[in-house]
Amino acid sequence: MPASTPTARSALLFIFITMLIDTIGLGITLPVAPRLIESLAHVDLSTAARYGSWLFFSYALMQFLFAPVIGNLSDRFGRRPVLIVSLTMLGIDYVITGVAPTIGWLFVGRLLSGIAGAAYTTANAYIADVSSAEKRAANFGLVGAAFGIGFVLGPALGGVIGQYFGPRMPFLVAACLAFANALFGYFVLRESLPAERRRKFDIRRANPVGALLQLKRYPILLALVAVFVLLRLGHDANPAVWSYYTMLKFGWTEAQVGLSLAMIGVCMAIVFGGLTRVVVPRIGESGAVYVGTLLAAEALPVMRSPHKVGSSTCLSSRSR
Repeated sequence: MPASTPTARSALLFIFITMLIDTIGLGITLPVAPRLIESLAHVDLSTAARYGSWLFFSYALMQFLFAPVIGNLSDRFGRRPVLIVSLTMLGIDYVITGVAPTIGWLFVGRLLSGIAGAAYTTANAYIADVSSAEKRAANFGLVGAAFGIGFVLGPALGGVIGQYFGPRMPFLVAACLAFANALFGYFVLRESLPAERRRKFDIRRANPVGALLQLKRYPILLALVAVFVLLRLGHDANPAVWSYYTMLKFGWTEAQVGLSLAMIGVCMAIVFGGLTRVVVPRIGESGAVYVGTLLAAEALPVMRSPHKVGSSTCLSSRSR
């Protein structure tokens, strides 16, 4: 199925929307999670941050455990059923979260969402299946574009809808989007992996330990993976606590938190889509990695420091 055919273009549109909804689903939870946890667990904002961190951990753990499983399932049964089932699971997760009567149901929803979100490996495989060699890199760029747009729309929608319609409504909106995309995929998406190219499910490959052990064959990747893990460890701690930190320190509302995260998404889109094309040719890929990590290391203490600004913002927020 060459990437220039109408069918392939519809498939790429579906993959783009799928990754977009997946990212929106992650971002839409961030501004409203603190208030929802406070109401369900009957705790203050500081204690809610601990629950929120464990919810974030649950989501990431499921992605770590199930990404190789889902990747192998798509190799065995095809990409189409795995993607449609994953989208349906995302919709179920959002419904569970939106109507959750207790804090325990939030964890059930996050576990399901992490499992379903692990289908990004299948989405990448689908793109490889339908892309010609000369268009493969451009088509893979759709995933990055979807992530950037989703991280702009998700927090902004979550913050505004959550502030005016309650913290549960953003999840129900996300559920409608996920179910609508699953229906779109059911009627439009065609299978990209022919039966003769499929392979048996192999438990040795369908687990994170087995996947990591395969890196021994590529020693140069071990150092790169270590750098990436440390980078993500430092970076991903921020979205896990950002909502709680800004609400507690600055008195921000859900809408303000959402807009702040949306601005981060805009900056990411500018950097990924434009700045890297200018910087990398001038200082090289290694130089760009050094500059990026150093800037990140400088930025984190700056966000921790503004005590006076935070106090005045809190006072002005309370006075309103």
